[in-house]
Amino acid sequence: MTDASAPQPCDLLIEAAYVVPIAPHGLVLEDHAVAVDGGRILALLPQAEARARFAPRQVISRPHGALMPGLVNAHTHNPMTLLRGVADDLPLKVWLQEHIWPIEGALISPEFVADGITLAIAEMLRGGTTCVNENYFFPDVQAATYKRHGFRARVGLPVIDFPTAWAKSDDEYFDRAGEVHDQWRDDPLIATAFAPHAPYTVNDANFERVRMLSDQLDVPVHLHLHETAQEVAQSQEKHGQRPIARLDRLGLINDRLIAVHMTQLTEGEIHLCAERGVSVVHCPESNLKLASGFCPACALLRAGVNLAIGTDGCASNNDLDMFGETRTAALLAKAVAQDAAAFDAASALRAATLGGARAIGFDHLVGSIEVGKQADLACVDLSALETQPLHHVLSQLVYATGRQQVADVWIAGRPRLLQRELVDMDVVAIVANARQWRERIRALPR
Repeated sequence: MTDASAPQPCDLLIEAAYVVPIAPHGLVLEDHAVAVDGGRILALLPQAEARARFAPRQVISRPHGALMPGLVNAHTHNPMTLLRGVADDLPLKVWLQEHIWPIEGALISPEFVADGITLAIAEMLRGGTTCVNENYFFPDVQAATYKRHGFRARVGLPVIDFPTAWAKSDDEYFDRAGEVHDQWRDDPLIATAFAPHAPYTVNDANFERVRMLSDQLDVPVHLHLHETAQEVAQSQEKHGQRPIARLDRLGLINDRLIAVHMTQLTEGEIHLCAERGVSVVHCPESNLKLASGFCPACALLRAGVNLAIGTDGCASNNDLDMFGETRTAALLAKAVAQDAAAFDAASALRAATLGGARAIGFDHLVGSIEVGKQADLACVDLSALETQPLHHVLSQLVYATGRQQVADVWIAGRPRLLQRELVDMDVVAIVANARQWRERIRALPR
């Protein structure tokens, strides 16, 4: 017989000065602990109760820490981390067509993708990000790289109207997409989405194939949409419709759509997205840097649209700093709405965690500290001079915290960063590899 009063075994107990569960909204719990077993959250309770109830194999105590869900980067192109800073201070069309695409045409390969993602994973972990919505070529290599490093990802299956190193024809894009989806369909860390690039690079027939397969396979569709005024004007000239109206005609404005950027929106389009359950990913720093426009984040939230936050790729941001991105998103939203009370700290932090998880269909797994969810967690050290005095934890996390204050990160209960040290990643080798890519890019004819 077992003693019913004996402490319950578990893998890990994390004690923190503050726990920010995200759900319920705006809640901060002082002197609480999270019990983890088998990669899942077993309990969230006061520290004294936790010590009495559980017999953990390991205890992590962070008396100055704020424990929160890992951040969810809901839109990025992580292989492009290797292109950080190669073509700055240029408008989107010039940046993309005259610089980024030619470099990619010369260099895109499985090696480029794997090395860029490895560098990105190290950077994201050091910034408290535990999950990403990826959009690039060679999704098979992406998935394998994320899996190798124990990082949670939804990997985009690219569709675009011109040949690339990944596929040469429409049929090949879809055939290869099906192969990658089948390979990863039951993986606990990796999932897939269709990633048609944008309305200006994908034709109606391919969008219809994407919609049909998205319905059949029950996977999201992740694309750039209404990113610039020029995109909208070109669509009206070519198709006689704004891009959202065109996608609605093709059956894609639905609850599987992850619409990225969305800087050019009418009131009617905002309400259509709310009615259909579209999720919008706000990438404020990329939009600011490329002068693409302003996503009406507050109007979207007030209409009931699920809002997420993404960094975009390092070639247009130029970092993967989700704390910085969340702060920019909150501040910019207030300016756009002309309302200092809009998009408060709790709402911004929710967009960067649970909003992102919901957008990519992972909200049953991650995005909040709730019993039964995966233990994807980040602990932020709030003892630094830069975050003193500490009056309001949520405000401090959004408006005053830098990513360098992230002390610890776990994914599915597995430590990935402990006391600022990456676990099972060789920083020296990663940096050296990034430098050799710099030399290869510099050697390309310009």
